Amino acid sequence: MLPDSLSVNTRGKEQHTYDAIVVGSGISGGWAAKELCEKGLRVLLLERGSPVNHPNYLTATKDPWEFKHGFRLTRDDKEKHYIQSRHWSFKEDNKHYYINDQENPYHEAKRFDWIRGDVVGGRSLLWSRACYRWSDLDFEANMKEGIAVDWPIRYKDIAPWYDYVEKFIGVSGSRDGLPQLPDGEFLPPFEMNCVEKVFQQHIEKHYRDRQVIIGRTANLTQPVKGRGQCQARDLCHRGCPYGAYFSTNASTLPAAFATGLLTLRTNTLVNKVLYDERTQRATGVEVIDMETGETTEFFSRILFLNAATVATTFILLNSTSSRFPNGLGNGSDQVGRNLMDHHKGISASADVDGYDDSYYYGRRPTNIYIPRFRNLHGHDAPFLRGYHFGGSAYRKRADTTHALGASLKETMSHPGGWQMGLYAFGECLPYADNRITLHTEKKDKWGRPQLHIDCEFKENEKVMNREMGEVAGEMLTAAGFKNVSVQNNMSFPGNANHEMGTARMGRDPKTSVLNGFNQMHEVKNVFITDGSCMTSGACVNPSLTYMALTARACAYAVDEMKKRTL
Repeated sequence: MLPDSLSVNTRGKEQHTYDAIVVGSGISGGWAAKELCEKGLRVLLLERGSPVNHPNYLTATKDPWEFKHGFRLTRDDKEKHYIQSRHWSFKEDNKHYYINDQENPYHEAKRFDWIRGDVVGGRSLLWSRACYRWSDLDFEANMKEGIAVDWPIRYKDIAPWYDYVEKFIGVSGSRDGLPQLPDGEFLPPFEMNCVEKVFQQHIEKHYRDRQVIIGRTANLTQPVKGRGQCQARDLCHRGCPYGAYFSTNASTLPAAFATGLLTLRTNTLVNKVLYDERTQRATGVEVIDMETGETTEFFSRILFLNAATVATTFILLNSTSSRFPNGLGNGSDQVGRNLMDHHKGISASADVDGYDDSYYYGRRPTNIYIPRFRNLHGHDAPFLRGYHFGGSAYRKRADTTHALGASLKETMSHPGGWQMGLYAFGECLPYADNRITLHTEKKDKWGRPQLHIDCEFKENEKVMNREMGEVAGEMLTAAGFKNVSVQNNMSFPGNANHEMGTARMGRDPKTSVLNGFNQMHEVKNVFITDGSCMTSGACVNPSLTYMALTARACAYAVDEMKKRTL
C-alpha cells in the first residue's frame, strides 16, 4: 500500500490531469477547446480574465443616456488603462472588457500598443469581425522575395479548413472571383448604400486593376443554430445578446460545453510550461490564481498555447530548462522575433453632392472593401507586398451652427449631406530585430520578469503608408466627390490588434519554431495556433486564418494521439 502522503499526491495529480490543456479563450483558444472536446478529449481551458457569460453582456442593451459620461473616458479610466486608451475601440460602454495597464505593465523600448482583453472570450468580443481568406499570393511571398523563411503550407492545405470554419461561424459576403482574395462559404451579403454603389461604379470604370466589394464579416445575415440574425445595431463591441456575430462566448464555448468534456478555469494566469527532460515532452503548466496568488500545476498529454501572440511569447520565454535555457522550443532563437502588425492610420473623406432623398436602414456592421491591387503580378510598386482599403458612405449631421431652441430641434431631425470615407491597412514585413524579450530588471506584481517589446515599422512600411494616403485621395477625386481631405497618419505597432509572428511556422527547425501543423519542432506535444505562428502578415485581417489553422492542428494532434506518437 502507498504511504498516505504519496497516495494523496497521486490522487491530487489525477484530479489535475486532462487529455489536453488550452491556454487562452480568445478566437483561436475557443476553437481549440471546441475541436478537441468534440473529438472526445477531456479539456482544461485556462483564462487569465474574469467570466463573461453569453447572452448576459453588461451594457449590450443600455440606452445612450444610461452612460454617465456620454461614452467618453474619465481621467481615472485613462490612468488605469493608459495603453488601452490609445485605441479607438476603448470606450465607456465596453471598458470592463479590457486589461488594467497599471496592474499589468510591460516595457516599451519603442511605442507598442498592446491592446488586450481581460475576460473570457478575450478579443473575440472586441474584434471587427472581418473575415478574408489568404491566397498563395500571401503564402508564397516570403519564398519568392527571399524574405524571412518560406511558409510550410499553401492555400490548398488550408482551403478545406476555411470552408469548415466559415460554415460554423457564419460569414456574410459576396462571391467576387478574385484570385488574391479567394471566395468562401458565404451567407447573403449586406447591401451597399446608394452612394457606395456609385463609388463602386466610378472606381471600377476608372481603374482596371481594382474592385469595390462589400466587406466579408462574421455577422449573421441569416440565423444559424443557437444564434440569431444581426440586428444592424453596430454595438458589437459591447457583446451581442443575439449571438449574431462570432465570438467564443456565443459560439465555440457553448459547443465545447455541450460535449460535457470541458472544464473552464478563469482568473488563472499561466506562468510557464512544465517540461520533462527525459521524455522531451511538455507535461503541463504552472498557473497562478489571480485572486489568491496560489500556484498550482495542471497536467495533460497535449498542450495548445493560444494566449495571443505577446502573452504566448512570454509563456515560452519564461519556460526555461536545461535543454531550453532561452525558452521552450527556442533552439532556433526565433521565439520572440519577427513581431509584426498591420499599419494603418490613413483617413480620407469627401463630400458627395446629391442623393438627398436617399437614406439607409440601421447601422450595417461592415464596410465596403477594396482588395489589394499592388504587386499582384510581379513588382509594380516602390515597396514590397500591398494594402487594402475599407470605407463607407453616410449622411452627416445637419449644420446646426445658427440654430437655437425649436429651430435647433427641427434642424437636428433632418440629416445633412452625404460623405464618403476611406481607411487602409498595409502589410508589415517580418524583421528579426522586431522582437519580444524578458526584461532583466523590471518585474510584474507576481515577481516575474516584465516583457520588453522592441518593435517598429521600417522603411518599406513607411513608403507604403505614404502611397496609401495618396491613392485614397486620388480615388475619391476620381469618383467625382468634392472637398477631398486626407489625414496621412501612421499607427504604432500593436494598434491594429493583429500582432503576430513570434513563434513562426517553417520547414527547418533551425530557422522556425513550428512545423506545418503548428506543432513545435522541438517539443512535439505543444501546438501554437494564435498569431504567434504566422510566418508573414499579408495585408488582410488574420483571424479567419487563425481559426482555420487551429481546426486543422486539432485534427492532426488527435490523429497523432491515436497513433500514440503523442
